[in-house]
Amino acid sequence: MVQQLPTITIQESELLKPTYARRGFLPETDPLAAFPSGSPYAALDEIGRDLTSLLYDKGFRIYARALRIPKWEEPISEMTLPQLRLYYVRVGFLASAYVNQVGQEPATSLPRNLAEPLTNAAKRLRRPPILSYDGYALYNWKRFRKDGPIALGNIDTIQNFVHLYDEHWFILVHVEIEAIAADILRAIATIKRRLMDDNAADLSADLWRIEKAMRRQVAVLKRIPEHMDSKLYYKTFRPYIRFFENVTYEGADQPPAHFRGETGAQSSIMPTLVALMKIPHQRSVLTDHLVDMRRYMPAKHRALIEEVEAMPDIRSSMHKEAYNAVLEAMAAFRRVHYSWAQEYINRWTDDPRGTGGTPYMQWLRQMLDETEAHSL
Repeated sequence: MVQQLPTITIQESELLKPTYARRGFLPETDPLAAFPSGSPYAALDEIGRDLTSLLYDKGFRIYARALRIPKWEEPISEMTLPQLRLYYVRVGFLASAYVNQVGQEPATSLPRNLAEPLTNAAKRLRRPPILSYDGYALYNWKRFRKDGPIALGNIDTIQNFVHLYDEHWFILVHVEIEAIAADILRAIATIKRRLMDDNAADLSADLWRIEKAMRRQVAVLKRIPEHMDSKLYYKTFRPYIRFFENVTYEGADQPPAHFRGETGAQSSIMPTLVALMKIPHQRSVLTDHLVDMRRYMPAKHRALIEEVEAMPDIRSSMHKEAYNAVLEAMAAFRRVHYSWAQEYINRWTDDPRGTGGTPYMQWLRQMLDETEAHSL
């Protein structure tokens, strides 16, 4: 028998907020693509547009150290949050470009004029001061047709490191996958309501909805090679999303920092599904890395994952077929992800660390094996 959830109101629940059923983990409204005319931050748009060309210049760091970036001063509100996210995207890209400029040795210090704006914005967003998955993907897209879907063919990026469309495509594949996750979160919210109402005799229909959405995500993930060359990915724009290792933030009263770079492991989709399915990933250095990745997720997404973790275990023979189908869809996603990691990263390097600093191939294999082992 499924254990009933403790009493909780809809107002207290992050999962039951309607934005997740409509948008998944994407922002409540489409990201802001440019600051309003007359905004003190508007100069960042021009710098952002020029960044892909500026990075061809060996003197980029000299240029970047001379930039005057206004400090974010606005209180956070429904109106200013989209602007703060765009500010974080612009300065986050600048900081990662400075530290990891291709063709140069990684920088060991981030100048005060970049470090302080980034740290200030990151503190307000309750996250570490480095460009992460949220800034690289969740807040970094726009629609061509505003009434069209958030899907490949109708979306483009706002900010990039390189001119190549390969980078656009890499980001946009993730954006569509995130948009599809709305169907997953809608189904999980329905499961929670059933549990709250002690009406969980058979969750098969909800689990089949999750499985169907995940299959759509797998189909999108398989499209990566359509517009992304593996060598170009590894040589041109992957270095820019690499972790920061022993980097001093000038003006900060702290020792040199190590922050994880942008990685799909910072997406909230799979951790939410692991939490729902109660997959018992064996505690290891790798799973500790995975838990640490949550620091780089938006705070509300972390709260949602914790809420799903607190839900009762729904693993039951009453809906065995549907439950196993979800696990198999998760495994299928992990298998494709594993194959792309092999093709786009592992074949080009002996370094076992991914952009987030983790031994990615070993970690991905462990996650896959333990997902498959949890079936009924």
